[in-house]
Amino acid sequence: MNIYGASGHAKVIIDIAKSIDISIDIIFDDNLQLTEVSGHPVIHDLSDELLIHGTVLAIGDNKIRKMVAKKFEGKFQNGIFHSSAVLAPTVIMGVGTVVMANASINAEVIIGNHCIINTGATVEHECQLGDYVHISPNSALAGDVIVGEGSHIGIGAVVIPGVKIGKWVTIGAGAVVLEDIPDFAVVVGNPGTIIKYNHLENE
Repeated sequence: MNIYGASGHAKVIIDIAKSIDISIDIIFDDNLQLTEVSGHPVIHDLSDELLIHGTVLAIGDNKIRKMVAKKFEGKFQNGIFHSSAVLAPTVIMGVGTVVMANASINAEVIIGNHCIINTGATVEHECQLGDYVHISPNSALAGDVIVGEGSHIGIGAVVIPGVKIGKWVTIGAGAVVLEDIPDFAVVVGNPGTIIKYNHLENE
């Protein structure tokens, strides 16, 4: 497996790979100052020869992860999950998605491509997550929640059952979401309140 990116997020993906006995072939980053991560060398040139294995994008920013994914010419790794994560057998998970330690994903959840389900997060039954979504540590989605492309659910946030969250939404840390949220909204507090809207070019 290859890793694209050599930041802290790459360190977590390396730990996931170790937990499930997947070997790391190549770690790439275009920052020439980064020469190693968690004991693995970092290269700065991606030739075709080096892209024969599936790649995971170790990029925490949802917008940048999408931009890189659209330009990347190699193939992507199937979704991976830490050995301590709990996934129901009916979970469907897209390519490039990573599920971190102690996360719990329950029955009939559908997860898109290049998502991050972070440490200790809970995604309950029948949730649907679009591509490039990030569910932060210790956040919880109750059953039948829909999260649109590129949205970020902050650390410790809670979303009640049946809520629909639009695309490229930001839910702040610790927010409690009680109602549907439109595209691009930024939500904070308990109960969750829209304070502004994200502006994303080409979205």
